[in-house]
Amino acid sequence: MQPADPHSVPLSAPIVIAHRGASGERPEHTIAAYELAIAQGADVIEPDLVPTSDGVLVARHENEIGETTDVAAHPEFAGRHTTKMIDGRAVTGWFTEDFTLAELKTLRARERLPQLRPGNRAFDGQETIPTLDEVIALAKQHKVAIYPETKHPTYFAAIGKGTDAPLVAALRRAGWDDAQAPVFIQSFEVKNLQRLKSMTQVRLIQLIDGAAGPADGAARSYADMVTPEGLKAISAYAWGIGPNKAMLWQGTVPSGIVRDAHAAGLRVHPWTYRAENQFLPAAYRRADDPQGQGDLHAEISAALGLGIDGFFTDFPAIGVRARNGARGAQ
Repeated sequence: MQPADPHSVPLSAPIVIAHRGASGERPEHTIAAYELAIAQGADVIEPDLVPTSDGVLVARHENEIGETTDVAAHPEFAGRHTTKMIDGRAVTGWFTEDFTLAELKTLRARERLPQLRPGNRAFDGQETIPTLDEVIALAKQHKVAIYPETKHPTYFAAIGKGTDAPLVAALRRAGWDDAQAPVFIQSFEVKNLQRLKSMTQVRLIQLIDGAAGPADGAARSYADMVTPEGLKAISAYAWGIGPNKAMLWQGTVPSGIVRDAHAAGLRVHPWTYRAENQFLPAAYRRADDPQGQGDLHAEISAALGLGIDGFFTDFPAIGVRARNGARGAQ
């Protein structure tokens, strides 16, 4: 397969990043989801990280855990139901920072999108919330990389639960503290990545969305960050960017973000490729059922044709097939 833009080729061999594990087929951020992703050939597993009250980093997409655990069924924790302001938004539920690790381990994970992924409900109640150390041990056992995201770093620092130092300490205990380590640290914020640049040599990834801007106010908007000048500024502290996958295209035409990022020396790992029709561009949907699955393989293949260096997907098996097919076509 030839890249759609002849001036845009991968800076690195494309990697398949299991988004929260094989989260299209198992409840997200569980050891079972990570193990399935590894069995399907993923190169990297992704733990989003939030802290407990006793300072342990655990894998949850958000610190609010009402959607992803059975905490509501535990009467002993009913009094911890509350509302907090997280990055300027009121969020109601139960929060990891109000629980010790021992208390969190009494909870069981459940599917976050039960209406969309009803098959995953068969695995509800089977898994605990994994710690970062447990994810690292699993990655080492199977010789895959990890791609931790520091969630809401400014918020957690403000309440005395900063996540950067505990993350770096855990990576150092694992012997992972240089640019060759099987680690990528990602964040939607800027200032914590700039701090991390002085704390560790592991690869850093600036996440970028198609709207708004970083919660720490370090840039006026994400749009400003993906101009050639903005990308050059990112390259001073990051190894790559993780843009919303929609940012790769303007309609059916490449947007130029891959080319421009590569020109700044940045790798490009877009997110998140999901098989369900409701997450797919119209050209790749099959039938009208939003819960039905469309042609994810074709969508990923098109992105690989732009020269991306890797991608996040909830369905690693499809991602691996698309990546390997693109290699074979070169």
